[in-house]
Amino acid sequence: MTDLTLDCTDLDNHMGVPIQPARMREPFANMDFRRWVQAMHYPNRLHYDLDYAQESRFGRMVAPQSLPVAMDDAHGTGPSCVGFIPESHLVFGGDEWWFHGPRVFAGDMLHNHRVPVDYVVKDTKFAGPTCFQRGDNYYYNQEGDLIATQRSTAIRYRPDLAREMASENDDRQDDPVWDDEELAKLEDQKFEWIKMLHDLGHGKRYWEDVQVGDSLPTRVIGPHSIASFSTEWRAYLFTIWCGVKRRTDLDMEALGFTGDMAGKEQDPVLELENPEMTDGAYIGPSRGHLFPRYARQIGMPRGYGYGASMGAWILDYLAGWAGEWGFVVHSECAYRGPSFTGDITIMTADVVDKMVDDEGRHLVQVKFKMVNQQGVTSATATAEIELPTK
Repeated sequence: MTDLTLDCTDLDNHMGVPIQPARMREPFANMDFRRWVQAMHYPNRLHYDLDYAQESRFGRMVAPQSLPVAMDDAHGTGPSCVGFIPESHLVFGGDEWWFHGPRVFAGDMLHNHRVPVDYVVKDTKFAGPTCFQRGDNYYYNQEGDLIATQRSTAIRYRPDLAREMASENDDRQDDPVWDDEELAKLEDQKFEWIKMLHDLGHGKRYWEDVQVGDSLPTRVIGPHSIASFSTEWRAYLFTIWCGVKRRTDLDMEALGFTGDMAGKEQDPVLELENPEMTDGAYIGPSRGHLFPRYARQIGMPRGYGYGASMGAWILDYLAGWAGEWGFVVHSECAYRGPSFTGDITIMTADVVDKMVDDEGRHLVQVKFKMVNQQGVTSATATAEIELPTK
């Protein structure tokens, strides 16, 4: 008889205890912004075209609001993945973001103060007993300004149970096939959203002109592939050899990651001796994203995308619609399932409320949804966006 327990008793020893901060080695450069938006499929010229950006309200290139997580050494899950859970693995469950006003420019150095918050164990169809663990990230610049706060939810589970439950009814091991006509149509659909960015340009999307019930333009990205996921992976600073200052308190085996998925990802000593053993793409717990063989070991049918990238897609979608004079102040995202290779991602949102908050900011609230080509929901979100007034 299969043991259906998940031992989370060690987690109580870590709640509320800060872990080592995430620290950059060098300041951000404009090329980091370009690499990030290209990897996240976000062609907003503010973030990659210097000539265009110099004509903007900022007078220079500015980072997208989604960028802070790129400097972290764990996609924001560092404080939501502490404590020993035997024979376990991890996927992303969601992110809640608060943005406090300061923007990120070339020359800025961010650090991230990180504190575990809480956890709860629930029974899921995915893997039986599953731990939903949360932790907070506080991103500061070199001046001590708080840029953003991220509350990350990690889903920790037993891969053996996930494999067993997936094998009962999983027919998703093969990528869907897109013919040339379908691919051409997808490119047209993608460009419709890009044209929205161009049409707004340096203009303002006024709060008075947005009404409850309005729908935001649809954004399509994909089909996803091992190549696109690899490009996303390399846009995070920690995935590059000596890209960030490594933690000295990180041990995958001590977290309960086992077998092929433990590895020595981000090990600061081994990185200097044999870095290909430590960067996560080839060996360690992150390689399930890029190698179907290891994806299946943790209960996934084939290569799958990164939760933090899904979070960036959402923030970029909202910020792109708001324009350079708008600002996403808060977003609460729940990840229902990953994007798999061969799938496309379709993003939509509707305006559900308008308000003026206690700080006098004119906000619209939107409900967001992300689905694949079959209509399967991969993420939902609720967000508040500040817009300029006439």
